[in-house]
Amino acid sequence: MSHRYVVDGCKLVAVLLLWLGTSAGDKHAGRAHAAEHQEHTAHGPAGLEEVVLLIQSQRNTFHARHAAQRKVEILQQAAELGQGVPVVLLLHELSDYEGDWSILPALPHLFAFYGQSASWFFFIEEGTSVTLSALLQVLHRYQVQEEWFLGKPLYDNEASIIHHYAFSEDLGSFSYPDPAAGWALSTPLLQRLAERIQYKSLKSDFTIDLKHEIALYIWEEGNGPKLTAVPEFCTETRDNCATTFTSYLPNCGDPVSKRDVFVAVKTCQKFHSERVPVVKATWEKDAEFLEYYSDVTDASIPTISLGVPNTERGHCGKTFAILKRFLSKDVPKADWLLIVDDDTLISLPRLRQLLRCYDPKEVVILGERYGYSLLQSGYSYITGGGGMVLSRSAVSRLVSSGCGCYSDDAPDDMVLGRCFTSLGVPITHSPLFHQAQPYDYSEATQQAISFHKHWNIDPVVVYKHWLQDTQPRDEL
Repeated sequence: MSHRYVVDGCKLVAVLLLWLGTSAGDKHAGRAHAAEHQEHTAHGPAGLEEVVLLIQSQRNTFHARHAAQRKVEILQQAAELGQGVPVVLLLHELSDYEGDWSILPALPHLFAFYGQSASWFFFIEEGTSVTLSALLQVLHRYQVQEEWFLGKPLYDNEASIIHHYAFSEDLGSFSYPDPAAGWALSTPLLQRLAERIQYKSLKSDFTIDLKHEIALYIWEEGNGPKLTAVPEFCTETRDNCATTFTSYLPNCGDPVSKRDVFVAVKTCQKFHSERVPVVKATWEKDAEFLEYYSDVTDASIPTISLGVPNTERGHCGKTFAILKRFLSKDVPKADWLLIVDDDTLISLPRLRQLLRCYDPKEVVILGERYGYSLLQSGYSYITGGGGMVLSRSAVSRLVSSGCGCYSDDAPDDMVLGRCFTSLGVPITHSPLFHQAQPYDYSEATQQAISFHKHWNIDPVVVYKHWLQDTQPRDEL
């Protein structure tokens, strides 16, 4: 046997041992290292064994596989570096509770199992690359017995509706971490948060923008630390970076065919002349199968009436009528259903590229994920304004379950989330979908599939600037 095969075999065995050591054996190893941990309280960590890396993974097959690959890469890098073995966790595997994605519900678990052995908890996206040696150099700069909240700072460009217009008088006074670059909590801070979360509820039942809300919860109106900027936490590659990030729009191959996506646009008579022309002037041309659903039939558009009266809010009755129509023989059979509002701006070519990563035979509901009452065993949902994408399997599962609206004007997106949660179906998040306008998000929002609302903007200009590709993608 050649020397190369022996070396490769040893590396493989080492990575497998590290994998096992950071999954089933983590709980025991964490407690075993507690005494040793007390010797390194001046600066830290002494080595990677005092670092817990938490990959913010999702249960969907594509994302779980991607996160598992990232874990293997990190452990292989640790084996080659020889400065200890970090604990590497996948967020979706911490418990059976899907609401762990909002981080705060998971903090008591993290402290209980790893608080005695770890100095730092480092949170990354599944697409974040980490250079462990550089990460250690960064963490060594900070006193581990103090409370630290580290990250790459983001700031609001304008007073933002999704942040409830917080700090509108001085937007530069508050920053929140870019999750793509990674962010870190020292153990003393995580301990205090884990204890606090068990007796003090959040100000809002809704989780809308996780990174901003975590920063607010940590800051605690001035009683906790603000985010400390770490220049080595990067998204774009440059010298001395401890982390880098590529894209939230992965390249999984050729985009799915236009014929694989059926588009349902929800509208009503009063918006036929105001909003529908914007859809026709921007993104309608990129759809193979598209229908407008209204409260009246208008042959000039054309629209289809589903027999559900218009409601000022909610639209649950209309949405569930769309779901049933999608499964009927009245429309062309497609793998994916996209439901949007008539004031949604969307890039269908980018959506088709993203959908190549997912299996339409899997039960998938995809978009921008919000949460409701997640600290009290609530549920997640895809917010409707940014677009809700459902696989045919998901639509079939939902319709056959009998779960539905408690009234026609119930909030359709929240009812869908509650139904899928009751069915044990995970809600899959993509930050490329947006419930609000581009200016409600930080400067980090460079890529997008959708935005929502026409308030005080020229929607055609916004579409051309943010969503229209200068280089046409291959049309299938």
